Amino acid sequence: MSSKVPYFHVDAFTAHALSGNQAAVMMLEAWPDDATLQAIGAENMFAETAFLVPDHTGAADFELRWFTPAVEVAMCGHATLASGHVVLEQDPMLGRVTFATRKAGVLEVARDGDRYVLSLPAVQTGLGAFDAAVPLLGTPVPHEVWQCDGYNVFVYASADDVLALSPDFKALLAFGDVQFIATAPGAGHVSGADVVSRVFVPGGGIDEDAATGSAHAALTPIWAQKLGRIAFAAHQASARGADFACRLEADRVLLGGDCVTVVEGLFRLP
Repeated sequence: MSSKVPYFHVDAFTAHALSGNQAAVMMLEAWPDDATLQAIGAENMFAETAFLVPDHTGAADFELRWFTPAVEVAMCGHATLASGHVVLEQDPMLGRVTFATRKAGVLEVARDGDRYVLSLPAVQTGLGAFDAAVPLLGTPVPHEVWQCDGYNVFVYASADDVLALSPDFKALLAFGDVQFIATAPGAGHVSGADVVSRVFVPGGGIDEDAATGSAHAALTPIWAQKLGRIAFAAHQASARGADFACRLEADRVLLGGDCVTVVEGLFRLP
């Protein structure tokens, strides 16, 4: 006999429905087996499905895990923002919510006027090289590569360079579940943002992601250094588009953004 689980389809890092990045948020009483979680992620076919279970340890308000259609991920920003949006919408008096994760520590989503702010650990990359991947991203070529633990940031001269990329997703798949993050100054881009990016994760089952909070945990320290200031506006130039207010505070990255609930209902869990 199936059980009915609260289900929310949320567009994150956007103020407008049908843009930003889609996340499914499902509120459970206890964890089913991992195979079931992965099967639900594949069923939903969003970049991420976020699963919440009440945290009875006192470490946080909820435990949180994220699954793409293909794998469980170590950290997901947009589905965490979506999860915070769901919880905070249910209790207008609540100002913030915390989530205990398995690999990213305790994450927080707080109200910021009519928006939210997501706190993630900063990903500190260093200058490196990825000669095997550069030609697979397309032309032109980047002038810098920054890397750390599955985050590969390719810095281009202009937003037009980033928009022109046409990656070979099948070839990039061979590198596994890592992020390929293309970025450039936003000067001249229609968004008016300080920074523009695109994010490719074919090894995680997502050729091009629509809005990637975890990528901005890596981009924010890089661009704070390049721009000479700790706060800036970023735009992810995916087909759906997404907007981030980025701020570096010590070892944390704060990402401001909006969310819109598109669907609310019940998921029949087998």
